[in-house]
Amino acid sequence: MFTEFFFTLRDGGIPATLKEYLTLMEAMQRGCASYKVEDFYYLSRATFVKDEKHLDKFDRIFGKVFEGIEFIADEENAEIPEEWLRKMAELYLSKEEMEKIEALGSWDEIMETLKKRLAEQEERHQGGSKWIGTAGTSPFGAYGYNPEGIRIGQDGGRHGRAIKVWDKREFRNLDDSVELGTRNIKVALRKLRRFAREGAAEELDMDDTIRSTAHKGYLDIKMVPERHNAVKVLLFLDVGGSMDPHIKLTQELFSAARSEFKHLEFFYFHNCLYEGVWQDNARRNTERTATMEILHTYPHDYRLIFVGDASMSPYEISYPGGSVEHWNEETGEVWLRRALSVYSKAVWLNPLPEEHWDWTHSISMVRSIMENRMFPLTLGGLDKAMAVLRR
Repeated sequence: MFTEFFFTLRDGGIPATLKEYLTLMEAMQRGCASYKVEDFYYLSRATFVKDEKHLDKFDRIFGKVFEGIEFIADEENAEIPEEWLRKMAELYLSKEEMEKIEALGSWDEIMETLKKRLAEQEERHQGGSKWIGTAGTSPFGAYGYNPEGIRIGQDGGRHGRAIKVWDKREFRNLDDSVELGTRNIKVALRKLRRFAREGAAEELDMDDTIRSTAHKGYLDIKMVPERHNAVKVLLFLDVGGSMDPHIKLTQELFSAARSEFKHLEFFYFHNCLYEGVWQDNARRNTERTATMEILHTYPHDYRLIFVGDASMSPYEISYPGGSVEHWNEETGEVWLRRALSVYSKAVWLNPLPEEHWDWTHSISMVRSIMENRMFPLTLGGLDKAMAVLRR
């Protein structure tokens, strides 16, 4: 298994060496990792990954090789994973039972009630409909159900009904070296091209060389600046949460854009644009860029492209403090309109099928803010989006 893992890493583009493999085997013999696959993951990652750009590739290869394996140990010495025990404590309700549970009220009522619960509660709670806890019908907590609530301390969503999430999330960067299954996305993006010759004279001008050589009677090489796509693109990518199922498609778009546009700047956001964005998901809590700084740095001739499913609580767009990750002083709508006031040529690409858009209120809100310049992340949608950006 370990040998297969080593060769799979090399085949996947990670520069793993034989010396590193032997180091890993020696570390295993010396007990540097227990028999948990999770511990082996961190040990092998520290051994083989020398550049953070390979982290995503390593995670995907590790998950493929060790899929379904929890322990590298004899069955009699295995322990019951804590995650299995936690699953047993989750609350599961039928559709009819869910419909009987009423929402607490408006955004202001929910937030005010949470403040009271935080002041009054003194111990952990499980089940029930009032306190902050787990596996209940309270608007506050984890692994339960409520039509509108605040998710606290839960790994990922279950019903998609939370209006705010108070938890530390970890997102991964999109891989710009993903090989596209087809070249169709690149072809669609090329419709936005506008070529110009820039920089030093480094490209052979064949016609002028022939003309000058014939005129002078000896070889006279003529050079011209290389032609580059002069279109400038500002790309904002939604990551995490409901965008996880669309990672492959988004990575293909990102990879194609990186290869097609010389003047491309990209930033990540989550759900909606707020006062800060980032370029590295591993450091998104410590190395953020102020959105206002971006609006002042990149001139108005940049084409603005948002990529996201626009699926969120409407409060995240229309209310201060509505962000699921932090307390935003200004609404998401304010920041979206602020960006559109700078970049008049802007579109929103949505990976969800267009026939599903009317089911989600937040998508309608974003479409309205974008003045209907939202297009499905399909080849047809890309064609229409590029036509809007070319105007």
